[in-house]
Amino acid sequence: MLKSKTFLKKTRAGGVMKIVREHYLRDDIGCGAPGCAACDGSHEGPVLEPQPLDPASSLCPRPHYLLPDTNVLLHQILSVWRPGTWASVASSLRLPGSLETYVEQEQGENANDRNDRAIRVAAKWYNEHLKKISAENHLQVIFITNDKKNKEKAIEEGIPAFTCEEYVKSLTANPELIDRLACLSEEGNEIESGRIIFSEHLPLSKLQQGIKSGTYLQGTFRASRENYLEATVWVHGDTEDDKEIILQGLKNLNRAVHEDIVAVELLPKNQWVAPSSVVLHDEGQNEDDVEKEEERERILKTAANEKMLKPTGRVVGIIKRNWRPYCGMLSKSDIKESRRHLFTPADRRIPRIRIETRQASALEGRRIIVAIDGWPRNSRYPNGHFVKNLGDVGDKETETEVLLLEHDVPHQPFSQSVLSFLPKMPWSITEKDMKNREDLRHLCVCSVDPPGCTDIDDALHCRELENGNLEIGVHIADVSHFIRPGNALDQESARRGTTVYLCEKRIDMVPELLSSNLCSLRCNVDRLAFSCIWEMNHNAEILKVRFTKSAINSKASLTYAEAQMRIDSAAMNDEITTSLRGLNKLAKILKKRRIEKGALTLSSPEVRFHMDSETHDPIDLQTKELRETNSMVEEFMLLANISVAKKIHEEFSEHALLRKHPAPPPSNYEILVKAAKSKNLEIKTDTAKSLADSLDRADSPTFPYLNTLLRILATRCMMQAVYFCSGMDNDFHHYGLASPIYTHFTSPIRRYADIIVHRLLAVAIGADCTYPELTDKHKLADLCKNLNFRHKMAQYAQRASVAFHTQLFFKSKGIVSEDAYILFVRKNAIVVLIPKYGLEGTVFFEEKDKPKPRLIYDDEIPSLKIEDTVFHIFDKVKVKIMLDSSNLQHQKIRMSLVEPQIPGISILADTPNMDIDEPERKKKKREK
Repeated sequence: MLKSKTFLKKTRAGGVMKIVREHYLRDDIGCGAPGCAACDGSHEGPVLEPQPLDPASSLCPRPHYLLPDTNVLLHQILSVWRPGTWASVASSLRLPGSLETYVEQEQGENANDRNDRAIRVAAKWYNEHLKKISAENHLQVIFITNDKKNKEKAIEEGIPAFTCEEYVKSLTANPELIDRLACLSEEGNEIESGRIIFSEHLPLSKLQQGIKSGTYLQGTFRASRENYLEATVWVHGDTEDDKEIILQGLKNLNRAVHEDIVAVELLPKNQWVAPSSVVLHDEGQNEDDVEKEEERERILKTAANEKMLKPTGRVVGIIKRNWRPYCGMLSKSDIKESRRHLFTPADRRIPRIRIETRQASALEGRRIIVAIDGWPRNSRYPNGHFVKNLGDVGDKETETEVLLLEHDVPHQPFSQSVLSFLPKMPWSITEKDMKNREDLRHLCVCSVDPPGCTDIDDALHCRELENGNLEIGVHIADVSHFIRPGNALDQESARRGTTVYLCEKRIDMVPELLSSNLCSLRCNVDRLAFSCIWEMNHNAEILKVRFTKSAINSKASLTYAEAQMRIDSAAMNDEITTSLRGLNKLAKILKKRRIEKGALTLSSPEVRFHMDSETHDPIDLQTKELRETNSMVEEFMLLANISVAKKIHEEFSEHALLRKHPAPPPSNYEILVKAAKSKNLEIKTDTAKSLADSLDRADSPTFPYLNTLLRILATRCMMQAVYFCSGMDNDFHHYGLASPIYTHFTSPIRRYADIIVHRLLAVAIGADCTYPELTDKHKLADLCKNLNFRHKMAQYAQRASVAFHTQLFFKSKGIVSEDAYILFVRKNAIVVLIPKYGLEGTVFFEEKDKPKPRLIYDDEIPSLKIEDTVFHIFDKVKVKIMLDSSNLQHQKIRMSLVEPQIPGISILADTPNMDIDEPERKKKKREK
């Protein structure tokens, strides 16, 4: 079917041109309804459900289909749709893509009005068409729109139409769906008679004009975990004027939410403030107690040294909202029969959210998901709606689901389309696989990994050559052989970015058939690898390096402890042990040389849980023990990564995927320098080399743990290492490793970055072909952005998993007292580290319903004086550790001071806290 439109157009030269626009319309697309004789055979298959479900709507008692307009589809349908009840919606979603109907735009009609009319035309056509095939069933298509004019026009045209709210409220059998309705306005529903709390956000046009003129600054809003009245905005850009702007107080935060892109106005210098050292959590029961907030804000604005003042501002508008569904718990209202309640997110950086629900009693003690709809100017909190019930608080499966959702970790099972690209089993190496590949199966290769490791990325070998030199090989799983560019398996791996290791489960980046079987370099099976092979002298000096795709057969899969035992045992002299000793000897030389160049040796307390074999509950908690073999493997992985980085950059100067570690700004080191000075030690931070040397010299014969504490503190000063494309950046340097160039090559089973590096290296040595995306630096830069985000989220998820299992451990262990060291001092608390458990926690000195002690905070030293006792960083104290379950939403490890003894502050080591084992009892409910 052909439709054409002809019109005359005047040209620049003054002539007249005839324009003809033709639209070729298909006339073979059917309605999609099963059993329709008029359309039979004109479509590949039914689009509509054979029997539309009757959702017991009081407005539409007959069976019907739903046709939502675009805005309902975007803002409401994902919140309201529920499998089984709204199966017809799933069908209607496919209508616009399956049945194109040409509706010509009329003169004076804008695109939105034309689209609205097109949907009405489709709804009317369906109602008339369905009458022909189901006269006895009276099938209808109901038009769902929240646009008042669109609804009125539909009714005028004889189309049954309702708003989303009207229709959902008519579903008498499913009243809980009302809770899932989203507010229509970005500002949300204003509270009746509420006084204005926040200033109005400026419109986007004024914000853009102000940013262009320099009146306002654009940046990412980062809420504080420790203080809900404070946030920072990182100003966007690549100039030296980049800065961090502090925001303090509710009015200056002005309804911004963590990760929003905001416009800020700098305050005059006489209103600048210093970052607060007060720990404040929003745990009040009164929804809109603004006076209390103002009192707390005054606490923040204490006198500060002029050097401590930072650029301070206020939010004047929102450039882009980055809201997402949030996990948390319902804080049920004290008012009996109230439908309005506060939701407390699991992430302390997110404000509490006001929702209306009829299911409050059923949702108590459950983890739920809530979405924000808007934030009125006269409301202390944003408005939102209930989305999903996840399960009971404290349940391991539920809590794991929460931490995965909160950290945006993709964890759904791999789809069938992804799995279809896996090799068929049984699999073995074929002659085709060996093309452009060396056969190294005769070499004595072995792997060294943590106990229980099944995704073995790397294996090593060391042997003496006939010329007296040593051959060292690092062999890495050839994952890129199985994951080809652009297919569904590749796209899913790129989306996930990294494997996430939780305390008792692993979220794989690639399907298990690859991660734990075909790619894993298990012993005594043939596996494909990518090998980096050096020829070295006995002083670990590299004479030659080559890269090759290979086939290997690992002779042993060892743990770090097993490998260490072989190295240390005089009775063992077999080929594997000899290889390990050679590797260990060279690794020590390589490490010494790296440190001499300025590489940092930092420290971070890592813990390992021992799980009960039946319940999988943690029964023991220990810090991880590091052996020489840990360092041995690390050194050769670093060397392989550096060697590969040089090679791919030589070949692809504009398209190499590299990893850099920026040098921290001097301000990052202030706390480290002050802490060392308090112990009469000097830490120099002008270069990585001077920092490394300072840390090496920072020893105390009477305090052997001091050096470890300094290295832990130095770790907190570091910047985040990131992936980048070599053609988009000039600074390649890796500060922590003191290396001019670096990449990731050695873990392709668990990192997608390594797969890209493997592909680049394969092209560089002629073992594989390139493809367009591999040499597109802009696409590579976008990929790096996702990989950096996924890597960061994986780290946060792992920490959250450790925190949850630590709570489980102390829940079963009960109250214990242990020695601890102070890492930080705050105005009202100290942050301590317990070496035995690798556990960090906060000891608060101001508690509800207790007299406030006399606290004097000195930021220069830094120190905190409580009554007559002064606490400095690195001071040794004794604390009592227990699980505080008084707040179900934020159960936490609570620490109380035991020693030194301060009257009214310290407690006895064997004194139990009887009020922390069960949630706070609610106040007696008030009648309305």
